Amino acid sequence: MKTDDNQLLWTPSSADIDASRMMEFARFAGARADKTFDTFDALHAWSVADIPSFWSSVWDYFEVRGEKGETLAEHLDRMPGASFFPDARLNFAENLLSRTGGDDAIIFRGEDKIETRLSWDELHALVSRLQQAMRAMGIGAGDRVAAMLPNMPETVALMLAATSIGAIWSSCSPDFGERGVTDRFGQIEPKLFIACDGYWYNGKKQDVSAKLVPIEASLAPELTLIIPYLGKADGIAGQLKNATTLPQFIAAYEPQAVTFERLPFAHPLYILFSSGTTGVPKCIIHSAGGMLLQHLKEHGLHCGIRSGERLFYFTTCGWMMWNWLVSGLAVGATLCLYDGSPFYPDGNVLFDYAAAERFAVCGTSAKFIDAVRKADLAPGRDHDLSALRLLTSTGSPLSPEGFSFVYEEIKSDLHLASISGGTDICACFVLGVPTKPVWRGEIQGPGLGMATDVWNDDGKPIVGEKGELICHKPFPSMPIGFWNDTNGAKYHEAYFDRFDNVWCHGDFAERTEHGGFVIHGRSDATLNPGGVRIGTAEIYNIVEQMPEITEAICIGQDFDGDVRVVLFVRMADGKTLSEDLQKSIRTRIRQGASPRHVPAKIIAVSDIPRTKSGKITELAVRDVVHGRPVKNKEALANPQALDLFIDLPELSS
Repeated sequence: MKTDDNQLLWTPSSADIDASRMMEFARFAGARADKTFDTFDALHAWSVADIPSFWSSVWDYFEVRGEKGETLAEHLDRMPGASFFPDARLNFAENLLSRTGGDDAIIFRGEDKIETRLSWDELHALVSRLQQAMRAMGIGAGDRVAAMLPNMPETVALMLAATSIGAIWSSCSPDFGERGVTDRFGQIEPKLFIACDGYWYNGKKQDVSAKLVPIEASLAPELTLIIPYLGKADGIAGQLKNATTLPQFIAAYEPQAVTFERLPFAHPLYILFSSGTTGVPKCIIHSAGGMLLQHLKEHGLHCGIRSGERLFYFTTCGWMMWNWLVSGLAVGATLCLYDGSPFYPDGNVLFDYAAAERFAVCGTSAKFIDAVRKADLAPGRDHDLSALRLLTSTGSPLSPEGFSFVYEEIKSDLHLASISGGTDICACFVLGVPTKPVWRGEIQGPGLGMATDVWNDDGKPIVGEKGELICHKPFPSMPIGFWNDTNGAKYHEAYFDRFDNVWCHGDFAERTEHGGFVIHGRSDATLNPGGVRIGTAEIYNIVEQMPEITEAICIGQDFDGDVRVVLFVRMADGKTLSEDLQKSIRTRIRQGASPRHVPAKIIAVSDIPRTKSGKITELAVRDVVHGRPVKNKEALANPQALDLFIDLPELSS
């Protein structure tokens, strides 16, 4: 990504800076600390110098419901091992349901043209009935509730009901195949499994009934709950061993005041999944207090969202941005949900929605912005986007051309915030700063309370060079750990092996002269097509079951402003990689994992490099494909195999 054009695209006015929630908080925190924070940089410096006072100020500024306790933080010299608000008691859902009344809490549009709304009072009523039904089946604190659902209002209400009683919520999108679902939820053994009766995508009804029978058999939940969307819920529930539909589940319960179980700050809230290069997806456990404070800070200060504003993010329930989006309720935002293809019937569908509902904040992926650009659309010309003040982009680095397109064809007077974080923290390391200018191709700055930096291989801070994105001080949204990682070894290996007592995120990044950041992509072997992190093991588990294939290796190739999945296969004796076989491979991956796992290129090779201990070396292959030198060739048992991946013509188009 270019960083040398130094093009200034947008500057906030002095009036907007002074009226921003960021500066409002700066004055609030400054008065408490007897300091003056005239700039974001001064505020950020204090937020990482006095971590306990900063997060305590966030708690008080947003009037968190709960008991904060006397101790603000412990063991801040340990990563992992730090503890925030160890005496606190709170409930995540209680803070998301702080508003009542007849105003819109959730607005939903589906690709099938369905439009629904829930007021705050209606949301409370639905959560109450779901909470009573969950309690009646014995769900309590620590039980897991797993959902394979579209991004619809019922999904939000189910999450709030589960977390209101201290259950742990986990979700994926309904396009995941049987193996993709069971590899995730099978590890956490949900007491309640929730699925839809189907969904819409790209103009077609998508039937999920065939995979629900084996999924239910594998997970063996106490109950399977089917949410109606396509009008097939009764029929599907009848095919399953122990299932009911949403209307039946809550039929016996009338709305009443929602009750909330206040639990410790570090009580588990979510389990999210992020895959490495071996084994099943990692189950990352996030805390209720960590998610609440981190998201209040990001929504309220970095995005400046105020009560009643409309907040949209294009996401599925299998991406951390869904969890991020729903936290907008905690600042009183109206959530605008969408489920379906963002390009059906064409690329204007989300902008139609933005204009009709007057989004104040709209979030999407860099890939979507690039696709709109390549489709020669001009959303700002064809839509009334006068209410839109902030556009956020994540999932993969937004190209400089994407930055320019936003200001040229979407809206010229707009805060464009490229943001970056991860499933690992369900939040951002670097993101938008409403009081600073936007430079082409750059993320504006680090998150408040996040000691984010870029280090070289020697652990030294660098500016203007690529290095590892790190965070050298603790923060509340660090995971509690990984599920079934009893001694914390896998958790430590994932983030703290590279630099002692420092979070190393696995991104190639660069600090700029403006104090901003540029993300150059992943520095580990995890794939990131379209901004969705997936693991190669999920592909291998499917492909290597095929008799025609002896083994495979998969990488992400930087291509056309994104990352595409490339699968290399070593064929069994006497077998060739025909077009029919390639089609079969893609079909099995799509059905067994998800559409995002499907490789853009499948290439046959005669050998695959491996270490002396027998492990395939994805990072080495990826470096060769991208023309980078390979480190530690001496660790390879067959280094000559790397030559097979040099200048392959199939990878140039």
